[in-house]
Amino acid sequence: MVLRIAVGGIHTECSTYSPVLMQPEDFRLSRGNDLTGAEYFSFLPTEGVEIFPLLHARAIPGGPVSRATYEGFKQEFSDKLRATLPLDGLYLAMHGAMNVEGMDDAEGDWIANARSIIGPDIPLAVSYDLHGNVTQKIVDQIDIFAAYRTAPHIDVRETMVRTWSMLIRTLKTGEKPGVAWAPVPVLLPGEKTSTEDEPAKSLYHRLPEHDRIDGVWDANLMVGYVWADEPRATACAVVTGSNPEAAKCAAEEIALSYWQAREEFRFGPVSGDLEDMLDLAEKAETQPVILADSGDNPTGGGVGDRADVLKALILRGFEGAVIGGITDRPAVEACFAAGIGKTLSLKIGGSLDPASPFVEVGAEIVSLDDPGPADERQAVVKIGGITLILAARRRPYHNIADFTRHGIDPAKVRLLVVKSGYLSPELQPLSNPNLMALTDGVINQDIETLPSKRRVQPIFPFVKDFDYTPSAKPSARWR
Repeated sequence: MVLRIAVGGIHTECSTYSPVLMQPEDFRLSRGNDLTGAEYFSFLPTEGVEIFPLLHARAIPGGPVSRATYEGFKQEFSDKLRATLPLDGLYLAMHGAMNVEGMDDAEGDWIANARSIIGPDIPLAVSYDLHGNVTQKIVDQIDIFAAYRTAPHIDVRETMVRTWSMLIRTLKTGEKPGVAWAPVPVLLPGEKTSTEDEPAKSLYHRLPEHDRIDGVWDANLMVGYVWADEPRATACAVVTGSNPEAAKCAAEEIALSYWQAREEFRFGPVSGDLEDMLDLAEKAETQPVILADSGDNPTGGGVGDRADVLKALILRGFEGAVIGGITDRPAVEACFAAGIGKTLSLKIGGSLDPASPFVEVGAEIVSLDDPGPADERQAVVKIGGITLILAARRRPYHNIADFTRHGIDPAKVRLLVVKSGYLSPELQPLSNPNLMALTDGVINQDIETLPSKRRVQPIFPFVKDFDYTPSAKPSARWR
């Protein structure tokens, strides 16, 4: 018998503090053979399984998704899903921190819609980012859940394989898994909960121990997403298993361990305000110093168009800095119109969010990168002793190739500035040292001062003094 399994999903992370709505062009869409042939889903070919690729929409984190964009993707996904029926299983590769205009639980809506199409009897498996938010609505629709166990995320493929393997297991053996979860009233930024640092390192290292308990299939600790002011934003433990009591006990134990460690979390790198970090960079006798501009990190939902670090470096007359990068399509287009070698007056910054700081400077055009589409263009300019990469569209500069593409060796620069929180696995080993500036932006690290109008309180650290006892809740499908 050949199993019929459909695959799709939607994957992004949204800061409700960003005024820049995500539109269809912000997403990378995979359909049909493009989905099954993509490296992201390269594990899918499985003996005895016929794959039905639907739609997978994935975007760099940003502001909320426009309602029309979401509804368009949802309609296409729904139509494709109906066309594949009957099915034996459904796998959704999600993130968990998507915010859509006018919705409090976008993933809950997406997953519940999928469940309504496939009916009550088909196993539904989901994979999540550990920075996703979970709700009872989500848990009540699913049979299998697995999330990343690393931040930075170096186990994306492994997590997807864990999810897929559990789905194949239930379909081939007839074992019936379910999900239990325990919300934890703690909400911390990813920069304080990196699994490279304690106490998160030990908390996540212990998760596989729960997997070995009889009746438990997969144990997860969700940090949640702090820059979404919405009722569902919280940490939680989520456990997939075949024994409800074993799953509930594991979820409560994981939840309690996170609660008990809540006051121990700290930033991993040396951190402080921008001027203090630049003082350290100027005095450093080693290189490259890698400075993370944490408040404007595109991979956390930042806009990516702020020029406050650039302005500070210009005022200092800093020599030997490389900034990767600032999103400013008008500036890129001006560079392309002028040509390599020209010097022109540029307004840099504030191209997407009017509240973002900008500078007006003279810049020499060093190189132009035109891969084809206008929104993929980049320009490299020199401003005194500062080299700046400008991007036509929002994107991170977290990989070595992002720099070597422009003839820049990040290992050989005095100061490398990236819009990031914790550094990527490629840049971290190069840093000598790594500094993190607690800069402004729509994902700034001063979370206790963030407007918190819709979060369910009490929640640490917004409220410090209250008691908590974990209480795991099973999926309605289990009940």
